[in-house]
Amino acid sequence: MAYGRLFLVHLAASSSSNPLGLFLPFVLILGVMYFLMIRPQQKRRREAMEMQNKLGAGDAIVTIGGLHGTVVTAEDDVVLLEIAEGVQVTFARPAIARVVTRAGEPAEAAAEPVVAEPIVAEPESPVVDVRKQD
Repeated sequence: MAYGRLFLVHLAASSSSNPLGLFLPFVLILGVMYFLMIRPQQKRRREAMEMQNKLGAGDAIVTIGGLHGTVVTAEDDVVLLEIAEGVQVTFARPAIARVVTRAGEPAEAAAEPVVAEPIVAEPESPVVDVRKQD
């Protein structure tokens, strides 16, 4: 019983002596969240806006929905894409997810050459006649 009272007295004395000690863990958690979550998201958003602002006619792009197309014209807030010969659609600039190739740049070469698998002939299976012979 005496130990319980002694613990409560110690707890009350330590918590009332420094009120900033209570806020320090919260400040540290908020700081870690800012550097691990918010700053990288801001960086990705800035890079996406730069990419979308540099769009020009002839760029091969992919939209956020996975549609592949070529930029015909890029205006202030919309981009006209050609998705097939003679088929043009209008998209908002933020709907452009990435640029595959820029106009005038050669397409990226494949990292590894495609090697055809060798054709392996099936082994011949012996035909066994299991019919009863007289």
